[in-house]
Amino acid sequence: MDQGLIFNIQKFSIHDGPGIRTTVFFKGCPLHCRWCANPESQSGKIVILWDAKKCSGCKKCIPGCKKGAISFQEGRIVIDRNKCDGCQECLAFCPQHALTREGESRSVADIVALCLQDKDFYEESNGGVTLSGGEALLQPAFLEKLLPALKAHDIHVALETTGFASAATFQKIAPLFDLLLFDVKHHDSIKHREMTGVTNEQILANLLWACKNGLEILPRIPVIPDFNNSLDDARSFVALFRKLNIFQVQLLPFHQFGQGKYDLLNRKYAYGNIKALYKEDLKDYQEIFIQNGIDCFF
Repeated sequence: MDQGLIFNIQKFSIHDGPGIRTTVFFKGCPLHCRWCANPESQSGKIVILWDAKKCSGCKKCIPGCKKGAISFQEGRIVIDRNKCDGCQECLAFCPQHALTREGESRSVADIVALCLQDKDFYEESNGGVTLSGGEALLQPAFLEKLLPALKAHDIHVALETTGFASAATFQKIAPLFDLLLFDVKHHDSIKHREMTGVTNEQILANLLWACKNGLEILPRIPVIPDFNNSLDDARSFVALFRKLNIFQVQLLPFHQFGQGKYDLLNRKYAYGNIKALYKEDLKDYQEIFIQNGIDCFF
């Protein structure tokens, strides 16, 4: 497959792996984390967003949608995701550009050409390309074409992953990457399912396989209030990582950068009134890892 469904390509990224990087965001995710900063990534198809601030209220988009997916309810344009097939014809009926799309098909050649524009920056900073999401492992056939094409230009390629994939897919695709930025969201399977929609057994099985097979891994914990931010949680993570012979972890404090996206999707944001976490809030949490011989950093 030479086409992948992508929703963003971000240049000059400095938080998605070593050095200066280009981050390619893949559409579709098997998890639906309640705090997700990229909710537009969750659907594995093109989605239409509505921006109330730009909308003039002309309602031309309603008859313009041949699928009958657009309606006006309680002062808002509402898009029925079950009826919308992502055809994007409605965009032409919106004079204020209040309707936009998230997701487009991009070819291997297109992505490689864009990444090569910044190859000098990769070389100077020991950077490269990071495939993020969503979850790139949901598009394995495309990855099998894209990764060799990037590697042909000596580009370091990292995968930012939930780790949730079949063993067959993970074991086939993961070794093709130079680095796995592997999110570990919770040590307890029931709690994991409650807040992400899936259990963590397959995730931890893939993490164990990666460790045993010598893959370059950086485990990362997104530290989320009232989910995994207690000191007891830190101790349980320590026990898990020591069992896996993992002695390095990165903490990702909860932030509110994605809050506005939920309104564009006409979705309620479960963490709307929760304060962001900062490094200073997690010093005791971090210290538990360090005291147990695990290099823990932000």
